[in-house]
Amino acid sequence: MKRIVFAAAASTVIFGCATSPEDLGSAYVSPLKYKDYDCEQVEMEMEHVSQRTVTLYQSLKRTADNDAAQMGIGLVLFWPALFFLEGGDGPEAQEYSTLKGEFEALRTVSVQKGCKQEDMPKSPEEIIKEKASREKEQRESHLLTE
Repeated sequence: MKRIVFAAAASTVIFGCATSPEDLGSAYVSPLKYKDYDCEQVEMEMEHVSQRTVTLYQSLKRTADNDAAQMGIGLVLFWPALFFLEGGDGPEAQEYSTLKGEFEALRTVSVQKGCKQEDMPKSPEEIIKEKASREKEQRESHLLTE
């Protein structure tokens, strides 16, 4: 009986938690999908893909952080609560990986077409790093003013 409970808890811990978006790879998207786009269209599509990717990143990060907190509490206080972890990688994680691949395909097309790279939007990773840096600075300055 103990083995069954342990196996069920272990599988919940392994498979029940959402993957952090930093650990999700990008799906391959062929640059041929965008071969007929001109530089302006590529730029507009990159902007759209980038913004949607950042939005999904934030949602996936929140889910992964919540699962990690629930797991920590469940392991310490009440292990049966682990059976109710929401996690797992659902359609949002798949869309996130696809969007990362689309951004890379768009970047490839923009280079192939000779588009001015300084006009191209920032990558989702750059936006996320900048946001994290700003939030860190705000927290540090808030702590200094207290």
